[in-house]
Amino acid sequence: MNAKPLTLADHAVLGLLAEQPRHGWAVVRELALDGDLGRIWSLSRPLAYRAMDGLEAQRLARSTRSEPGRGPRRTIYAPTASGWRALDQWLAEPVHHLRDVRTELLLKLALSRRLGRELRPLLRAQQHTLRPIHAALDRAATDPDADLVDAWRREAAESVRCFLEVAIRSEGGAR
Repeated sequence: MNAKPLTLADHAVLGLLAEQPRHGWAVVRELALDGDLGRIWSLSRPLAYRAMDGLEAQRLARSTRSEPGRGPRRTIYAPTASGWRALDQWLAEPVHHLRDVRTELLLKLALSRRLGRELRPLLRAQQHTLRPIHAALDRAATDPDADLVDAWRREAAESVRCFLEVAIRSEGGAR
């Protein structure tokens, strides 16, 4: 078991290393504001390198080789067997709060797609996990004492519900 829980930064970096062993600068580029994953969730250069160091310290990633680059040689990292298990577990787990759909769930979906994984199981699990939250927000918004905050929360939740339905359909998962 890991000494400390992995952060979103740790998981993002681990996912990139799983896609393709790479050096720190390649990870930084992917997670920059204008990077493919940075569009979803960005990470600064120091925090990306800190995540890589932490993954290596926890034996979830290891250096596999080094290669020349501009300046010092670049160390290439890849996940260990433990790193793969941690990543697999995280990628399969739905988020538990609506606020995490925009960042964590989208990041999981993007990494899963890049790794060639089936998205429908996670999308369906996400629907199931959020179902009680949607029901509670529907009840709160229709309560006679409901206010604009209740209405906002319900509409925001409805957009997530619609997103999940569209995502499942686009993955060929319509029933």
